[in-house]
Amino acid sequence: MEAAVSSLNAQVLVLNKMWMAIRVVDARRAFSLLLRDMAEVIRVDDGSFTGYDFSSWADLSAAKDEFHAAQYEWVRTVRLHLAVPKIIRLLGYDRLPRQEVKLNRRNIFARDGNTCQYCGKHFATSELSLDHVTPRSQGGASVWDNLVCCCVTCNARKGGRTPLQARMHLVRKPVRPKRNPVINLRLGSDKYASWRSFMDNAYWSVELK
Repeated sequence: MEAAVSSLNAQVLVLNKMWMAIRVVDARRAFSLLLRDMAEVIRVDDGSFTGYDFSSWADLSAAKDEFHAAQYEWVRTVRLHLAVPKIIRLLGYDRLPRQEVKLNRRNIFARDGNTCQYCGKHFATSELSLDHVTPRSQGGASVWDNLVCCCVTCNARKGGRTPLQARMHLVRKPVRPKRNPVINLRLGSDKYASWRSFMDNAYWSVELK
């Protein structure tokens, strides 16, 4: 039961009608769109794209030899054993994706790779905080280029000072990412290699919903 719930939480890239990446949804939402004939599955195989409606995808899933099964999440129902699609395309939605990446804690941690930007060590999310490079007490704003991941030790050492005042150095200069940094992390995994065909780093920003 737990495996089925986990599979329904798997991430699926959503394209609009014009084949542009617009957001990421969980498998539960993706199957809902497929069942209502609002979307089709897009399978990427050796650089070619094939579309499937829900019925044909279910038929393909039944022939598991057609898949590299280990590369897919699977959902079992009373009647079906379905591969979770990695990409779906909306059939009646042609709006362009939003360009702005939301400034929030999750995206900053993802941009910085859960790495303290002063000591360079990797930490669990629970052991990190956000630091204003130029402290708010000195006029620093809560913006992309003034916020970084910081471990507890470095945060205490820096205090209400700038890195120069505290004689500390940033691992890298913070910048606004061109697309959602959580997506960048997923693109580094072979499991999501098929997403790369639709992710143009210069233009498109994917919003997580």
